[in-house]
Amino acid sequence: MIEIRIHGRGGQGAVVASAVLASALFYDGRYVQAFPAFGVERRGAPVMAFTRWDYKTIRIRTNVYQPDHVIVLDWTLILEGVDVATGLKENGWILINSSKEMETGDFSKFKVAIVDAGAIAVQHKLGTPTAPVVNTAILGAFSKITGMVTIGSVIRAIRDNVPDKQEENVAAAREAYSKVHRIV
Repeated sequence: MIEIRIHGRGGQGAVVASAVLASALFYDGRYVQAFPAFGVERRGAPVMAFTRWDYKTIRIRTNVYQPDHVIVLDWTLILEGVDVATGLKENGWILINSSKEMETGDFSKFKVAIVDAGAIAVQHKLGTPTAPVVNTAILGAFSKITGMVTIGSVIRAIRDNVPDKQEENVAAAREAYSKVHRIV
């Protein structure tokens, strides 16, 4: 079983990202689960969402404590002390939405990739310039770096699960797929 934990802030689309990713993995022939974990339910508060997939039925029903991969929708969570790597398996991917190369600190046991999903979202008018919605862009990047889900399935899942600005979201996912880069 492969488990993915998504860190973001309320309003960035972490919950939708986990559902779209699960749909894309389902289209690629996997059994899936997607679910959120909330603390303070308000815009801007830290949130987590989870996706699991396997080639057989998934019976576990807990949060993800030892993810294979982590997606970070807002790099400032790291600055604020959120340990996004907690429990992450060695050599797992950490995909970070950031506009710059980052000092990865104690991420040396992991594979790290950066994509400026915020700028991509703004370019495609997803959210606002001060609060871009980066979820679909980051999924395009995730498809590229991990190879575990096809970009075609991500696009299909966006079209089937995202009710507004579907083509803009598809374009953002495609652009992030081509612009993500590995730093470690």
